[in-house]
Amino acid sequence: MASIPDSTRLAVLIDGDNTTSTIVEALLAEIAKYGSATVKRVYGDWTTPSLRGWKEVINAHAIQPIQQFAYTTGKNATDSALIIDAMDLLYTGNLDGFCLVTSDSDFTRLASRLRESGKTVYGFGEPRTPRSLVAACNRFVFLDVLRPPEEMPAPSEKLPVASAPVRKSETELRSDTKLVKLLRDGINAGSDDDGWANLSGVGNYVAKQQPAFDSRNWGYAKLVDLVTTIGLFEVKRTSGQGVRLRENPKRKPAKKSPPKAPVSNSRDRASPTLDNAN
Repeated sequence: MASIPDSTRLAVLIDGDNTTSTIVEALLAEIAKYGSATVKRVYGDWTTPSLRGWKEVINAHAIQPIQQFAYTTGKNATDSALIIDAMDLLYTGNLDGFCLVTSDSDFTRLASRLRESGKTVYGFGEPRTPRSLVAACNRFVFLDVLRPPEEMPAPSEKLPVASAPVRKSETELRSDTKLVKLLRDGINAGSDDDGWANLSGVGNYVAKQQPAFDSRNWGYAKLVDLVTTIGLFEVKRTSGQGVRLRENPKRKPAKKSPPKAPVSNSRDRASPTLDNAN
């Protein structure tokens, strides 16, 4: 899928209460595909032991920590601080998009509001993220695809962390009817008269329909590898047009030969008998 130029200015706003610090390095590398992280802030109550692991990460990646005390038990003041900052940054007018790093549905309205103002919103969260937040973003990346399979959460962090997705087999991919339908719809939307469509166009179409669509969710680093493994599509690499694909041409049924006329037996032919001779 084509990346956005580096000149795109992004604000990275991290909900420290809902994000583990061990993912930050891979997270920033992923964000670099979409633009330049001009603003990098992480929000939390740094007096709590659960956020102790953030200190080294913050210093290593020049992330600005925003302290927000929990004034009342059961109320998340961090959410309010992040939302207020996001709106302040929106009105400065010098940003092209926002990266919201959280699995909390409370940020759904914020994502929608930023998009209404013409900003591109990238969401990053755990697979448990509510569908409402996923749908509110232009694109949503599940953090488990950024983790190496052997990664385990730090002992001081009690957030549930999903492991990296396991690569699905051809049989499993074919049985995923939603995935197959999405790819077919993408091909049909961008195909020429011969049924061929550019892979990049298919990927862009599918991402607009499903913000969380990512070949890594099925264990494949690239979309072309996912499509090839399914085996339902013909993939062609061309020098001038990149990767193109279409549905495998259906086999035409073999032409049936016209039925042969029954061969009559000479004994069955009507012939005069002695009784009918007269």
